[in-house]
Amino acid sequence: MAAAGESWYAVRCVFRWEASGGPLYEERLTLWLAGSMDEAIGRAEAEARRYAGENGLQYLELAQSYRLATDGRPGDGDEVFSLLRESRLDGEAYLDRYFDTGQERQDCTGGP
Repeated sequence: MAAAGESWYAVRCVFRWEASGGPLYEERLTLWLAGSMDEAIGRAEAEARRYAGENGLQYLELAQSYRLATDGRPGDGDEVFSLLRESRLDGEAYLDRYFDTGQERQDCTGGP
């Protein structure tokens, strides 16, 4: 349960991996119970730098935060991140450009 003045925040950080087939980029979401968005981002960036150092990655210094709209601990089906982007692309072209380029690795359990 969140204490008074605290909320849950999801923070997305972006990393670059050096792999044998060329660079890979990872978007990683972490969840933080914090008193403000700035606090959540600060804690997430500290963790991102540790994660990058422990795994030989480059943290690209991008952190985006989203305050969860939940009264208590996040639960099944709660939205944990949302990002709005303006684009004149139609739906299929938008997905191809940003999400379905054919280069994605969606099962990253084994690393690059």
